[in-house]
Amino acid sequence: MEFDDVPVAVDAVLAGAWWPSRYGPDDERGTLNEVTPEKTAAALRLLDLSRPVKTYTLSETLFNGFPAYGDRAYEQQLVVNGFSPGAGFDGLIQSPEPIGPFLMSSLEERVRLTYNMGTKINGLHHVGIGGYFYNGLAGSDISCSWGTTRCGMEGQGPIVTRGILIDVIGEKVASGRTDDFVVLANGQATLVENYRITIDDIERALARQGLADAGGPGDVVLVRTGWRHHLDIDPDAFLSTSVPGLGLREIRYLASRRLAVLGLDVWFFGARGQDDPSAAILGHQEAAIRYGVRVGEAVPTDVLATDGVYEFVFVFSPNNARGAVSANTPPIALGQPAAL
Repeated sequence: MEFDDVPVAVDAVLAGAWWPSRYGPDDERGTLNEVTPEKTAAALRLLDLSRPVKTYTLSETLFNGFPAYGDRAYEQQLVVNGFSPGAGFDGLIQSPEPIGPFLMSSLEERVRLTYNMGTKINGLHHVGIGGYFYNGLAGSDISCSWGTTRCGMEGQGPIVTRGILIDVIGEKVASGRTDDFVVLANGQATLVENYRITIDDIERALARQGLADAGGPGDVVLVRTGWRHHLDIDPDAFLSTSVPGLGLREIRYLASRRLAVLGLDVWFFGARGQDDPSAAILGHQEAAIRYGVRVGEAVPTDVLATDGVYEFVFVFSPNNARGAVSANTPPIALGQPAAL
């Protein structure tokens, strides 16, 4: 099948060109339907249980002031009970004295959190077209003050499936394509600003990794650009609008495979190479509304790449929050480095 960069005909979409979904007019899960018990069993067979299995976190560490778009925010405050903290403590003290005959002391926290920040996997109703979302759901019909009545995280369920890493920056460095990457102050490489990842880049990376395919139904595909290393030295640069990314053609090339999730290590999943900057949102729209594929953002894969784990078991359970649009519970990977 040939794929191109021609933007969607909005009028055709609003007339119903992208719905009903292949999974039925009432479906709310999209390609998560491809993660069947049989698919999970096949994924688990990737592991040789006679050898050690390593567990990887696929989440950035949240901290107060984590760079995020607009008014999205993460704020964590410690709550102290039963003792007096040191000088300069600016959290909450419920009681400076131990409680009861057994002198109980405790620590907990208060957190204000926007689910759609840090490492996250967006719901199919995160981005729409003209007020309509996946499967033709009208935003006006599903929006309540507390969340959404359809497609919420509480109805998505956990998945265990095959994961694939496409290490684009790794291939660039290995092949010496110095025009396409820069080395940051911490010694780590990242694709240059506004770099458009091409199908050729994807196929080169897969060939280097010894993988025969770019994913199939129910798989999770994660693309590594190296951009996340800006977090370590310049968080503002991490949040730049000049992030490298997949072009619309490449998003169609991957999403048409009915992937469960398509994710990158950048903060914004946008289609590069469009003349109109506003067209960057086309990637979200195509993946979620047209193909029913969830978008993952800020998914770090450096440790997988370092260990040469390009195929793995991907495990994810979205936050069980009624009506929530996005999920930022940390995904994990189970893999086997050659050295283990």
